[in-house]
Amino acid sequence: MKHYLSTVALGAALALATSSAFAQTVGPKGEAATPTASIMVEDGDLETIRSGNHTAALLWHDQSDFVNAVTAGATDELARAGIEVVATASAGFDAAKQRSDIETALSKDPSIILSLPLDPVTSAAAFEEAKENGVKLVFLSNVPSDYEHAKDYAAIVTDDLFQMGKQAADALAASMGGAGTVGWIYHDADYYVTNQRDNAFKTTIENDYPEISIVAEQGISDPARAEDIANAMLLRNPDIGGIYVTWAGPAEGVLAALRANGNDTTKVVTLDLSEPVALDMVRGGNVAAIIADEAYELGRAMAAAAILDLLGKDVPPFVVAPAVTVTADNVAEGWMQSLHIDAPKSVTGN
Repeated sequence: MKHYLSTVALGAALALATSSAFAQTVGPKGEAATPTASIMVEDGDLETIRSGNHTAALLWHDQSDFVNAVTAGATDELARAGIEVVATASAGFDAAKQRSDIETALSKDPSIILSLPLDPVTSAAAFEEAKENGVKLVFLSNVPSDYEHAKDYAAIVTDDLFQMGKQAADALAASMGGAGTVGWIYHDADYYVTNQRDNAFKTTIENDYPEISIVAEQGISDPARAEDIANAMLLRNPDIGGIYVTWAGPAEGVLAALRANGNDTTKVVTLDLSEPVALDMVRGGNVAAIIADEAYELGRAMAAAAILDLLGKDVPPFVVAPAVTVTADNVAEGWMQSLHIDAPKSVTGN
C-alpha cells in the first residue's frame, strides 16, 4: 500500500515549516549573510554610472542553465547602468583555462569582473593582475585564498545554503508525514557550498523532526557511484522512508536504483533543478521536491554589488539569494523563479 501526501498537502506543510525560517548561512570566513534584496542600485545613481563608460567581463566556471540564468541576471542589471559586457567565458572546471580567460579579458580593460573562482589557491594568483589594475571583483560562492573584503573584492554572492538544506528537510518530512527513516547521501569533499547545504539538512531533521531517524549515511564524491550507493542503502534498509541526495546529478542514480528495486514508496529530495528528476516528480514518482536557488537573482545581485563598489558605496561582504522549493504543483513557476526560463515541455506537458 502506498502512503503519501498530496501535492496540495505537501505545499501546505512546507508553508508552515518555512514560515518562520531565518537564514543561518555564513560566509567562508564566518561572515553574516545579507539578503540579495538589500543590494540595490538606486535610479538616482544610474546617471553617474552611465557617464563612466564602464565595461564588464563575466568569467564562469562552466556552462549550464544555472550559469545562463546568472548571466542573464547580471547582464540585465549591467544594462540598466549602461555597462557593456565585453568578455564572457566558461572555464569548464579547468583552473588553468580560467586563468587564461582572465588574462584574455584583461586585455579588454574591463571595469568589473564577475566570476566563480575554481580553486582558492590558483585563483588567488589568477586574479592578482585584475586586483592590481583596480578591477571591481565580485565572486560567486568561492573566494581566492587570503583575499580581504573591500580591499581585494567587493562581495561574495551565493545561495542561502542553510535554507536550501532546511527546505529539503522540511519537504522530505512533509512527504513522509513527519515520521519514518531517512538516508543521507552527502557530498564527500571539502566544498563550502555543498557542505553547508548537506549539514543543514541533517541538522534540521535531527532538531525539528523527532519522529524521523537518519538510519543510513553515505558520502559521495563521484556522482557515477550514486546508483551503487543507493542499492547498498536499500539492501540494508529495504523499508527506508526517504533519501536526501546532495544534488540532482547523483539523484538520477538514486532514482535508477529505486526503479531497479521496484520501489515506488521511498521519497527523494535533492537540490538544483534537473529535467529527469523533475519529470519523475511530476509523474508522481519517488521525488517529493527539488530545492533550487534563484540563479537569476544571484547574477543581478553580483552586478549590483560591483556597480555599488564603482560608486564608492559600502557593500556587505557576503550576500545570499533565496531558496525555492519546487514541487509538482509549482514546477512551472519554480523553474521561472529560479532560472527565468520556461520549464521543459516534458515537465509541464505544454
